[in-house]
Amino acid sequence: MKRNKLLILFWVWTGIALAAAFSVLGQQSQPAPGQSALPQPVNWTAAQDHQNMMEQLGIKALRPGPSGNENAPNHANYDEALANPFPNLPDPLRLKDGRKVTTAETWWKLRRPEIVEDFEREVYGRVPKNVPPVKWAVTNTVKTKIAGREVFGRQLVGHVDNSSYPLINVDLQMTLVTPTDAPKPVPVMIMFGGRGLPPPDGAPEPAGRGMFASMTGGDPPATEQLIAAGWGYAFLNPASIQPDNGAGLTKGIIGLVNKGQPRKPDDWGALRAWAWGASRALDYLETDKTVDAKRVGIEGVSRFGKAALVTMAFDTRFAMVLIGSSGAGGAKLFRRNWGEAVENLTGVGEYHWMAGNFLKYGASEAVFSSKNAGDLPVDSHELLALCAPRLTFISYGVPEKGDARWLDHQGSFMAAVAAQPVFRLLGAKDLGVSDDYNKEKMPPVNVGLLDGHLAWRQHDGGHTDGPNWKYFIAWANKFLGYDGGAAAKP
Repeated sequence: MKRNKLLILFWVWTGIALAAAFSVLGQQSQPAPGQSALPQPVNWTAAQDHQNMMEQLGIKALRPGPSGNENAPNHANYDEALANPFPNLPDPLRLKDGRKVTTAETWWKLRRPEIVEDFEREVYGRVPKNVPPVKWAVTNTVKTKIAGREVFGRQLVGHVDNSSYPLINVDLQMTLVTPTDAPKPVPVMIMFGGRGLPPPDGAPEPAGRGMFASMTGGDPPATEQLIAAGWGYAFLNPASIQPDNGAGLTKGIIGLVNKGQPRKPDDWGALRAWAWGASRALDYLETDKTVDAKRVGIEGVSRFGKAALVTMAFDTRFAMVLIGSSGAGGAKLFRRNWGEAVENLTGVGEYHWMAGNFLKYGASEAVFSSKNAGDLPVDSHELLALCAPRLTFISYGVPEKGDARWLDHQGSFMAAVAAQPVFRLLGAKDLGVSDDYNKEKMPPVNVGLLDGHLAWRQHDGGHTDGPNWKYFIAWANKFLGYDGGAAAKP
């Protein structure tokens, strides 16, 4: 009997202890009052995330993209005779119901929204309506000289409100530099890149100055050219906005809004996320009294050239864009069979730039059968058209110096030619060539088409827009009516 009582007491005390322990654990896992439990961020590889999107879309197989190695058996096509399997581009001035767009009002009210919807749904993805606000703060400043002029630099951090999902933190990083001797607010170019504040006056130049000179064809770096011309500049770090890989799609601003969960097919990709970050940078510049917010531009090279074009297309507050060597996903026509292809953009290495829905156009086997570039409802000439009538400068180098054929310079020129009618409709000057995009050829290297609001110049350098900066600044000053020299003290 005594033994039975001891057993009973043992089990009673064990039950009390277990109940207390579970109570504590339950209290620890309970969310704060008014909050639901937070899901943990998904931590997939790019391949896992890519496969998840294929499953969401019902895609069983994707066509492999061609190789950028010209000696590989599956190298990309570089035969112009095979480059245009879909020679007829969508008409940017024809409504979906077949009516022709003949007035600016119809463009703005009807046709432009149609094109934007197609790009958002099928190509670059939608910016969610619930993206949290950004609060900018100056974290460091410097007064120094650039190109012989006094400048004021500030390092900024834009903290994205993550109170709805504290497990992901996003802090946008930007550097802003403006001349201090300017009598009025100055134009500013936002450049995608991660450079910090310039060194204090008298400090040695940072390592790599010679490298920047070589990238600009012997000209001073863009920063010096801009300041000398009476402009300001900003560097915006894209990595602080969104990681440049598929594994990062549950991180960065995309991950924050999705609470660390995988994307849906029409969610935004990295290009649209970087563009969103540039728009938030412009929000800050609109509050800075040294900046002429009506004369702010955006610039980038390669994948960031794509992002610069996407930024300009979707945010009409930007006054100008310098699109450097952007290739597929940028100014290059998707429908062109030359160099980088749609199938490269739908592969595991690049798909994160695009909306999930874009994978459909690389599908060889799916619940919807298959699709290819010719099935896209839009193409890059319409992305350029979304920039109209604002200043749009397309820049490339030459393959001999490293601006690879992969980028399809001719396909980008064709896109610019096909965008001309929209620029003219909105009262802007075009390239000055015919609208026959299947027949027009690029002008010779170092011969720019710079007489219109839509401009083209292929320099004789490599994978950079450096040699075109002096042409861009002079071209932009002309159309902006800005006398940069007047800003300097005598």
